[in-house]
Order: sequence, then structure tokens, then C-alpha cells
Amino acid sequence: MDAFYNILTHAHSGLRWLVLIALFIAISQTFAKRGKFGNIGETKAVLITFILTNLQFLVGLILYFISEKVQFGANTMSNDIIRFFTVEHALMMFIAVALINIGYSKSKRATKPFNISFNFYLVALILILISIPWPFRDLGGQWF
Repeated sequence: MDAFYNILTHAHSGLRWLVLIALFIAISQTFAKRGKFGNIGETKAVLITFILTNLQFLVGLILYFISEKVQFGANTMSNDIIRFFTVEHALMMFIAVALINIGYSKSKRATKPFNISFNFYLVALILILISIPWPFRDLGGQWF
């Protein structure tokens, strides 16, 4: 079980960078095309971001149920690290993934899809950046 946990933890950490890169590319492409009519299929980064984010969410969901950093009990809210991973990280990332899914779905049907994708993906990026356990936050996170 330890090996499986380590593999998932490293995969989750590595996928973070792919999601962030894809989000930055998708946001910059949709920003450049804001206000224009077209098909969201013109920007493959939006689809790639959607796929990578959902893959990251699945790995994170598995980790949520097997991680020692996620605990429910009397000391959950008093311990900064346990509270972060049990409540804050999970909730904010769930909202970010929901925003990316909603943004992608709505943009497929919209007449100006780039505006919708840009807005939803930008808010999701902000939530993701706030919710990542960066090493400088002393929450037990690492760069890789």
C-alpha cells in the first residue's frame, strides 16, 4: 500500500505542473480570441486542460481516501495540515474542477465561447494556485 500511495502522490504532484501549464496556455489562447465568434475546438488547450484537470481530480480523489493527511475527528480543525488537506484543499480543488467542467461545457454551446472559457478557467486557476500546498506554506507540500 505504501508503494501505491507514493506513486499516486508523485503522479498527483507531477500532474499539477501539466494542469498549470495547460491552464496558462488555454487562458492565453482564449484571452487572445475573446469577443470573437468561433468554435472552441480552435483551441485544443481548452480540451487538454479539461482532460488533465479531470485526470488530476481522479488521482486526488483516490488520495483523499487513502492519505494519512486526511482525517476526520476532533483534532481535524485544530491541526493546520490536516485541516488544509481534509477541508480546504479538497473543497477548493473540487470547486476549481467544477468551474473548468462548466466552462468547457458552456463554451461548446456558446456563440462567443472564448469569453466563457476565459472567465471560468481564470477563476479556476486562481483557486488552484491558492489551494496548492506550496513548500513555502509549510503544509508538507513539495515542488515535485
